[in-house]
Amino acid sequence: MSKKADIALIGLAVMGQNLILNMDSKGFVVCAYNRTVDKVTHFLNNEAKGTNIIGATSLQDMVNKLKTPRKVMMLVKAGSAVDDFIAQLVPLLSPGDVIIDGGNSEYQDTARRCNELKSKGLLFVGSGVSGGEEGARYGPSLMPGGHPEAWPLIKDIFQSICAKSGNEPCCEWVGEGGAGHFVKMVHNGIEYGDMQLICEAYDLMKRLGLTQEEMAKEFDKWNREELDSFLIEITRDILKYKDGSGPLLERIRDTAGQKGTGKWTAIAALQYGVPVTLIGEAVFSRCLSALKDERVKASKVLQGSDAKPAVKDKAEFLNHIKHALYCSKIVSYAQGFMLMREAAKENGWNLNYGGIALMWRGGCIIRSVFLGNIKDAFKRNPDLSNLLLDDFFKKAIEKGQHSWRQVVSNAILWGVPVPALSTALTFYDGYRSERLPANLLQAQRDYFGAHTYELLGQEGKFVHTNWTGTGGNVSASTYQA
Repeated sequence: MSKKADIALIGLAVMGQNLILNMDSKGFVVCAYNRTVDKVTHFLNNEAKGTNIIGATSLQDMVNKLKTPRKVMMLVKAGSAVDDFIAQLVPLLSPGDVIIDGGNSEYQDTARRCNELKSKGLLFVGSGVSGGEEGARYGPSLMPGGHPEAWPLIKDIFQSICAKSGNEPCCEWVGEGGAGHFVKMVHNGIEYGDMQLICEAYDLMKRLGLTQEEMAKEFDKWNREELDSFLIEITRDILKYKDGSGPLLERIRDTAGQKGTGKWTAIAALQYGVPVTLIGEAVFSRCLSALKDERVKASKVLQGSDAKPAVKDKAEFLNHIKHALYCSKIVSYAQGFMLMREAAKENGWNLNYGGIALMWRGGCIIRSVFLGNIKDAFKRNPDLSNLLLDDFFKKAIEKGQHSWRQVVSNAILWGVPVPALSTALTFYDGYRSERLPANLLQAQRDYFGAHTYELLGQEGKFVHTNWTGTGGNVSASTYQA
């Protein structure tokens, strides 16, 4: 009798192929399937040649070749394609079988699918998979969530194929329902923020007259200091890269694309009422970059600053940029963990924040030494309400905030846009403020809409004032503005 597979994987784009090859290299028998069956044949005859990987010509054939309880993983486009495959799989599977969605699905879709499949006796997992094509092949960061009963069935496979930080796997069970995909969404949002911050640092260096080679040397230096990370490393490599026509970077059109997970993070922040300002600015910066034709026209007619970017001590200012980037990065992660904490409270998830930092410590796009410090912070205090209050991060910002303020204030005086660096600083100043001008805002709301306010020392008691003498004394109770 032919061998039975430990797991099946649907979707043979490069990520899918690499994940299958990763599983095979760890000793698991994988059954590969793709809606276009020719892709299966090509994969088996080329990339998978000489391996233990087997193929399937149909979903029924794939299911027949699986050990029970069956485990089927999908790496297909998020949205209707996932629902279509689930609909086709349900009649072929048995109670206790596991369906895993490894795509970038919206977490509420994952929660819905969990509920729908639970009624049919099937176990559903929505797993974040980060690390790109290379990570999929040699060790991604994996963030599984969904039906807890599924975890013991897939744990060995997932923790074998994932990246390792020291000897610890960058994969652990996240939580029920859409928890895994929510954590992956926040990961991607933080990725947006990190990338935008680096772009702003690059832009400032460029306007100060540094060559790409000089910038590459600076990023290389930073990568050996506090900012040691994958994104700083690849930025260095991009700046050094040349083709037959010279440095490539300056010939790339300055319009950024996006697939939606950063936008989802910003939307979730608004829904949960968490000020995740840096990721929001990173998303809007991509939107602004897309207005290329309008920006070209505006550049010819809109007046900016007359001050030319210049500093007395370039080496000192480059050090200021490094600290500004580091402080802003701390704020970005602090906001991301604030969002996860609020979502966990609303959805009843028991998230392990130190464990999440460890999952991101290797294999994924935002991997950095910095994440080890986050893990340590939650180890010191599992109930930490905000990373900014941890001694390590508090001291880092105390050390770097003068530089941070120098960079942001100079950039504004020069007319250089730094939306992520500046919003991070504004958030920090707002978060550390005992009093904000929201007292005036509440008075305004009460003036025009009778929305009431609380007096200091009388919290919990909402009162309304007839500010003009001609309004009513009845407060609004039907809507919030």
